[in-house]
Amino acid sequence: MGNETKKDIMFNKMKNKKKEVKLVRKIVLIITFLIIVVGGIGGLLVYNFVESALQPLDPNSEETITLDIPIGSGLDSISNKLEESGIIKNADIFKYYAKFNNESQFQAGEYSLTKAMTLDEIIQSLKAGKVYRDPVFSLTIPEGLTLEQIGQVVEKKTNHSADDFFTLVTSEEFVDRMMIKYPNVLGAEIKGENVRYALEGYLFPATYPFFEENPSLESIVDAMLANTDKVVTSYSDLLQAEEKSVHWLLTFASLLEEEATAQTDRATIASVFYNRIEEGMPLQTDPTVLYAKGTHKDRVLFEDLEFDNPYNTYKNIGMPPGPIANAGKTSIEATLDPSDTDYFYFLAGKDGTNHFSVTYDEHLQKIDEFLK
Repeated sequence: MGNETKKDIMFNKMKNKKKEVKLVRKIVLIITFLIIVVGGIGGLLVYNFVESALQPLDPNSEETITLDIPIGSGLDSISNKLEESGIIKNADIFKYYAKFNNESQFQAGEYSLTKAMTLDEIIQSLKAGKVYRDPVFSLTIPEGLTLEQIGQVVEKKTNHSADDFFTLVTSEEFVDRMMIKYPNVLGAEIKGENVRYALEGYLFPATYPFFEENPSLESIVDAMLANTDKVVTSYSDLLQAEEKSVHWLLTFASLLEEEATAQTDRATIASVFYNRIEEGMPLQTDPTVLYAKGTHKDRVLFEDLEFDNPYNTYKNIGMPPGPIANAGKTSIEATLDPSDTDYFYFLAGKDGTNHFSVTYDEHLQKIDEFLK
């Protein structure tokens, strides 16, 4: 009886031991499985993080962020600056990406970067010392265009209609917001009593790159106003010295833009306008008549000159109420630095060449010689 009991005890111990071994094996398998799962999840999370850090932080962003890279900056400090400025997601990822591609020779300077730029675009910008990015399309606004004509250009190059463009740029609410955003350029004069359109002449002629297929109308106009702000601000000291406003500058420059047929004539035509203003003579420039009438034709008739409108410089002394078109840098600089002449008259011959005269009799002779 006692021997059987011992056997039973031993058997039960062996049985229990086998159960323990099986349990341990199960636990080990479960733990191993959990480690694999957790490791897989962790690896996936790491992969997703790295993958996202290699992409633009915000592909749809149009905001420009100014980044200053001092002389002697290394890859570590540049990477940290990019992250701190909100241009990239992770400094370490950018650093390792640059090293992997053997890119480390970056230029010091001030950059205007965006969250929509890829790491390659940022690297190319920092290498070249300028912002490098391939635009989706470019919009070229020539000199001498009115708001209505600019709208037609926008319509041809974008999915926005000329009517929608014109509605925006003549919206009082939009103009008010732009005046707050660009106070150094858009002053109270743009809302003068006789000004036809507040933003006429304020959309700078240039080629504008866009980095998305369908930029908003507001972003398109804002880019033009920002360029005007940038260009005109560079002449602020001269304007202050002459006690002249931006509105005066762009109005005067728009007349040159519409009258000149050659780049070199602008300063001379400017001298004619200055001489006439000083003598209290009307400017008598045909483009203001056409703008006043809202028409476009090759030749202004005598009956057109009698059209009663504040923009008609045959009927009114001095400058028109505002710009009649957008003016380029050449016309702006000619306005601020005119030639020193005694001319009071000029005309464009049939071949487009301008001819200048001091006296009215001389002017009449040139009319007979070059226009008849």
